[in-house]
Amino acid sequence: MSGLKQELGLAQGVGLLSTSLLGTGVFAVPALAALVAGNNSLWAWPALIILVFPVAIVFALLGRHFPSAGGVAHFVGLAFGKRLERVTGWLFLSVIPVGLPAALHIATGFGQSLFGWHDEQLLLAELGTLGIIGWIGSRGARSSANLQTLVAILIVALIAAIWMVGDITLTAIPFPALTDVDSSQLFAALSVMFWCFVGLEAFAHLASEFKQPERDFPRALMIGLLLAGTVYWACTVLVLHFNAYSADRAAATSLPDIVVQLFGVKALWVACVIGYLACFASLNIYIQSFSRLVWSQAQYLPESRLARLSPRHIPRNALFAVLACCVVSTLCIYMLDINLDALIIYANGIFIMIYLLCMLAGCRLLKGRYRALAAVGGVLCLLLLAMVGWKSLYAIIMLAALWLFLPKRRVN
Repeated sequence: MSGLKQELGLAQGVGLLSTSLLGTGVFAVPALAALVAGNNSLWAWPALIILVFPVAIVFALLGRHFPSAGGVAHFVGLAFGKRLERVTGWLFLSVIPVGLPAALHIATGFGQSLFGWHDEQLLLAELGTLGIIGWIGSRGARSSANLQTLVAILIVALIAAIWMVGDITLTAIPFPALTDVDSSQLFAALSVMFWCFVGLEAFAHLASEFKQPERDFPRALMIGLLLAGTVYWACTVLVLHFNAYSADRAAATSLPDIVVQLFGVKALWVACVIGYLACFASLNIYIQSFSRLVWSQAQYLPESRLARLSPRHIPRNALFAVLACCVVSTLCIYMLDINLDALIIYANGIFIMIYLLCMLAGCRLLKGRYRALAAVGGVLCLLLLAMVGWKSLYAIIMLAALWLFLPKRRVN
């Protein structure tokens, strides 16, 4: 037993993962992909799902056989020892100062679109969002899952409504012939679109909170992956159909602009609210995952307050510690006026490195054809690191620094 309450079912797991993958990307990435590859982006989404499948299957198998609040760090520890487990855990936590403030800024940007918020108003909205996440998280994983399942339904309903009112038919979808696909455009689109499938590592931390993790965790992961991929593809069809993309317009405004075109200006608030909720859901699952990781690592220091659970079996102290770090990071970035776009790229390098470590753990822990899948996933992660270019050095340097300088744990 992990000590955490096992209360998640299949539907809740699908809601958690799909909203984690959709998150901040569902409104922006389809337009970015269309800008890079035009109609070729319609083939890029199924190609990307096929490429991500080996990675997803490895996550599903490891979560099924070794469910733990430690997530990828736990898998790495089983494969390579406690030292690398701690390094992996701290590597994941190093995303907090750069990735979460950027996602918060994107989420509250919908408030800017609706109400014209700026500066201090946006900062207060970001801090308020963290407060809501803390309240929901203190109620347990089931409350988060129920909320995010509702968000997933709202996103699907919005896309379906646009398809219906826009009178879009399958025969009208501008699929280019496979022989006419520009491979350079396709690869350029894939490099942009991969970030939509960052979220598997966060979901892994919730594996031990499923009622039947051996059965429902891998099913939820694969169904959620397919659902998110389908929604992204459907959004790309809309962006192309309404020509809602260009170099001189913000990518995140593509779907809201389509909603206004079809339903009128008064419907803008619907798109903005759903956009905010999608971002909120992604932030929520990451903060819950970080708190599970902190709690699991604190088990080696049982006297620590972070190792304690609330009466409802929730790592409340760890959750509040993570939220406090988020508040400090948000305030620092606001006061220093740091460019968040650059920080996101560095955070992406960390995510790819964590995926790579998970694939390497899969090569040690899995057998037969599943070990081969882990090897394929590892090669894919190496290619993605290469695509990030010199900015991937941040992740490599962080990994090396943690290995060299992280204090050794005292053994009693």
